[in-house]
Amino acid sequence: MGLFDRFKKKAAAAGIGVGPAYVYSDQELEEFDAYVERAFGPYDSVLHEIASPDIHLDVVIVPPSPGRDHLMLLTMGAGAYRMDVPSQFAKYELEYAEYAICLPADWNLESGDDRDYWPVRLLKDAGRLPVSCDTWLGYGHTMQNDEDGSPYAPGVGFNSAMLAALPQADGKVAELRMSNGKLINFYLLLPLYPEELAFKFEHGADDLIDLLAETDGFPVLDVARRNCCAGE
Repeated sequence: MGLFDRFKKKAAAAGIGVGPAYVYSDQELEEFDAYVERAFGPYDSVLHEIASPDIHLDVVIVPPSPGRDHLMLLTMGAGAYRMDVPSQFAKYELEYAEYAICLPADWNLESGDDRDYWPVRLLKDAGRLPVSCDTWLGYGHTMQNDEDGSPYAPGVGFNSAMLAALPQADGKVAELRMSNGKLINFYLLLPLYPEELAFKFEHGADDLIDLLAETDGFPVLDVARRNCCAGE
């Protein structure tokens, strides 16, 4: 069964009628499905969204595979929306994007506790930010949890995230050129401590990624990882 067939069954069971304003076409969903399995590995699980006010934003769960011992969560649907990218960046084709986060293999995705669910919420917030704020997201951009700078969940030190390049299984930068010419860029979300966010603003994304890469297990999320910029 193809991804689009699974999506249609879920939608029918939920009684979804009028859809959101921005959705992938049938062909785009099939191409997305094929690309994810080719670039990251096969999957069977999708966190389906029931109510979709703007874009239909599901989350694909790619399980561990040979050479990758962690989960990868990918948004599916954010790329249906064309972001308002400044004209000076037009040649880079940054208008369409999907987002990912890497989690330990034993992360509890069945839990409703915010300490377990917040990475999924972060993905959905990233997917919807360009729509709700009429803006765009790309490499090196950052998102803060809220205006007060509070953490994502109780007991979690991260209060923001930065977008980085997402590699495919073969090491190449993840991107999907659809048959209609649309280029979907994939970005990895890296949760940050407040001090790391401040460091990024002062020194830039590349320097911060160099620091983060020195931590054990990078880029897999570790809520107990050391703060790379403590004392900055």
